[in-house]
Amino acid sequence: MTGDRVPGPSRSGDGPARPTRHVVVMGVSGSGKTTVAEGIAAATGLTFAEADEFHPPSNVELMRAGVPLDDAHRWPWLRELAGWMAERAAEGVSTVLACSALRRSYRDVLRQGPPSVDFVFLDGSAEVIRERISRRAGHYMPASLLDSQIATLEPPEPDERVLTLDVAATPEELVAAAVAGLGLPRTIDQPNP
Repeated sequence: MTGDRVPGPSRSGDGPARPTRHVVVMGVSGSGKTTVAEGIAAATGLTFAEADEFHPPSNVELMRAGVPLDDAHRWPWLRELAGWMAERAAEGVSTVLACSALRRSYRDVLRQGPPSVDFVFLDGSAEVIRERISRRAGHYMPASLLDSQIATLEPPEPDERVLTLDVAATPEELVAAAVAGLGLPRTIDQPNP
């Protein structure tokens, strides 16, 4: 699983673990969540995970068939994601997760995992996102589900810890804006763009 590939540098010596950071890059399918989350991981050393990889095969088959998931399919998946972040936090490892997190209630479940979670919301026009989906190869989420995702989306509310970025920017610009906006430390070998 991708979430186990990059350990975060959150422990020093034999002392207690430093506070961990947990970031969820959210938005509808095709908004660039995975690209931006992987870029954040590369720039900061946070451990990356793709939420889609946590779906059971039955959920994947539904989405492949163009059937939107309902909450009964999503709750166990969201609890597993929250648990994954909580386990990493207990290990002293910071994380970045690419996850749609379309509704407030879904984000609330994710917040039940580690001590705190920051969200980066990739927002933009349906036209831009639809065009990106049409160019994407090898993903099981068909473009036909974009409308259902847009209908499900509950934009973050002012009391949520969310950094909103416009998907019209380049992936590099989005990564730089996320790292700077969240105050994440860059790894030594990563230059500022």
